[in-house]
Amino acid sequence: MIIVKAILKINSNAKFAVRGTDIDTCEIEWHDNTTPISKEDIKAQIPIVEAEIEQEKQNAINKKASGKQKLLDLGLTEEEVKALIGV
Repeated sequence: MIIVKAILKINSNAKFAVRGTDIDTCEIEWHDNTTPISKEDIKAQIPIVEAEIEQEKQNAINKKASGKQKLLDLGLTEEEVKALIGV
């Protein structure tokens, strides 16, 4: 999945298939006249993609905490908030 996201970060219109999960050993089959992207270029994008994934996870945590606080600010009890959002 990381490899796919890295490729799409370089070329969002790329058509391809990836077999394997390790960039060094995977096979990438390029389709529909997509210009092949070197594994080195893909490798360079992987840390960026990983950081973006971690940021998305953190954003989701932050949004949930913000929503919880807003419900508490509206006067709901901790128990009511927990019943609504499971936190």
